[in-house]
Amino acid sequence: MPVKTNGNGGRPKEEPPQGFIHHEHKCCGGKHSGLDCFPKKILVTLLGILLVYIIVLVGTIIRNNLAKYDVIGYSDKMERTIMIEAEGKVTAKPDIAMTTMGMTAKAKTVLEAQQKNTEAMNKLIAKLKDLSIAGDDIQTTNYSIYPEYDYKDGSSTLVGYSVSQSVQIKIRDLKNADKVLGLAGELGLNNVGGLSFTIDDNDVYIAEARQKALEKVAEKARALSQMLGVRVTSVVSYSEYEADGKGVYYKSMDEFGMGGGSAPTIEAGSMDVEMHVSVTLGIK
Repeated sequence: MPVKTNGNGGRPKEEPPQGFIHHEHKCCGGKHSGLDCFPKKILVTLLGILLVYIIVLVGTIIRNNLAKYDVIGYSDKMERTIMIEAEGKVTAKPDIAMTTMGMTAKAKTVLEAQQKNTEAMNKLIAKLKDLSIAGDDIQTTNYSIYPEYDYKDGSSTLVGYSVSQSVQIKIRDLKNADKVLGLAGELGLNNVGGLSFTIDDNDVYIAEARQKALEKVAEKARALSQMLGVRVTSVVSYSEYEADGKGVYYKSMDEFGMGGGSAPTIEAGSMDVEMHVSVTLGIK
């Protein structure tokens, strides 16, 4: 039987298995088995599905964001409200007096000025404690040393130093207020501040003033409800503050006519504690 040759060295040409046919595929441009292109087709299909999914997802996000922008700046429901303001005032008697006392001493040297100042201030503190004023109610507020110059003919000459010291005194027993101020003349103190009156526990009076203010708010709310034909449904917001300038009553030494070492008569008088409240009410 003759042997088939392919013209290449006389070797016989190998035939494909029976029933197996080569095909030319567009995926690679060559002839090979259909099984060789199958993974590439799966990959292309998966990439197509993923691309469609991404397009749908991005579109959904954009649509949702546009829907949100349509309602920015708008509340679900416009609430109807009215705002009512009122003040409550309580008149109280101060129970604490406060004043500042001190001494400025001058000498040729710092040491001499300090000695004079210390002597006067130690006497003051001792006298204050004799009046049952506790050490916690005596607070040093100033201690300073300055050179003293004599200015003449456009030049300055150092002539000495001044030492100044002051203490703030809290007087809880107002019966001793005039005695404390009398120490200025008795000890030769030359730095005396004004006298202020205040209330030690102000919270009680603040609460009472707040109660009065809220009673006024309630009264106004009832009147407005009747006149406007509405009904109060809720409290939307509330704010309050204590009126300025009402917590301390101040008098200067000139008002007391202080001088000559005599102790002035002290009258604490009275003071007002005021609370301002603002209430926003929801109405229907």
